Amino acid sequence: MTAPTEATRRDVARAGPGLLAAALAVVVAGAVHRVVPQLPALTVAVVLGILTANLPQTARLVAGALGPGLAVASKRLMRLGIVLLGLRLSLGEVAELGWRTLAVVVGIVLVTFVGTLLAGRVLGLPRHESLLVATGFSICGASAIAAMGAVTGASRRTTVVPTALVTLCGTLAIAVLPLLQGPLGLAPEAFGRWVGASVHDVGQVVATAGTAGTAALAAAVVVKLTRVLMLAPMVAGVALTIRARRGADDERPLPPVVPLFVAGFLGMIALRSTGAVPTGVLEAAALAQDLLLTAALFGLGSAVRAGELLRTGGRPLVLALVSWALVATVSLVALGLS
Repeated sequence: MTAPTEATRRDVARAGPGLLAAALAVVVAGAVHRVVPQLPALTVAVVLGILTANLPQTARLVAGALGPGLAVASKRLMRLGIVLLGLRLSLGEVAELGWRTLAVVVGIVLVTFVGTLLAGRVLGLPRHESLLVATGFSICGASAIAAMGAVTGASRRTTVVPTALVTLCGTLAIAVLPLLQGPLGLAPEAFGRWVGASVHDVGQVVATAGTAGTAALAAAVVVKLTRVLMLAPMVAGVALTIRARRGADDERPLPPVVPLFVAGFLGMIALRSTGAVPTGVLEAAALAQDLLLTAALFGLGSAVRAGELLRTGGRPLVLALVSWALVATVSLVALGLS
């Protein structure tokens, strides 16, 4: 085994302070979640990152000593978290849904994705921004945005606003959807399926469906993870579209059809599907994934600059609310008819 080079040691040293800050944010976010279970740690981490980047007392640290480590957290740790996310899903669980429900879930993802892109065009937003919002709201929140950003070459700052918006709407869903269960006359399992089909991050799904009991939670998680399975084909489809549109004289590197970490995500699904992974390992991987994504979202939040965000105007927020309403309505109708 070769010894680490001097440059590698310098990179590790530079990243250290920011990674320590991200680790501290994970502890704080977890503590807040324990005190207020309705607030997912992911949401708290984003808020902490935004505050850290914009409070005068800490903004200089973020721009200086903490910057390299926070960049590593928002990119590398996010990708590791996405790989481990694959261990939450087995193909057997997807098959148990039945072909009709599976087709409905795929349809919900596609309708939300295309509908959000069209809404973004009507609002006059840049196509890349609409694409990231559409991916996050239709599939699995911040994880999906990170995967699509890797294919489109989006910078960390480009992914910040879509990530913040999908986190905001997912948090609102925790408060709003349980209030609608009674008026809509949804039994616990039906409510869980609706939550799984319409809420974004896995943690937000658990927090929302858990209000209706274990039956709702079990149904929500399976439907949600089936949506997560759409991550790879959607990312691959966009990558192939980008490659097809590039002219012969375009010297920019072509995006990978499937980024390496998305391939790792698929590999983890295949491994889980064998049934050979011990329960203890799965539980440890789930905990590690939660910690990695929490640290990554703190890093992403730290890239938000309040002034820049205000200059974007209200159109991204309008698009996010439209997309949220679209996925909630389409999934409610579609699952009710299936």
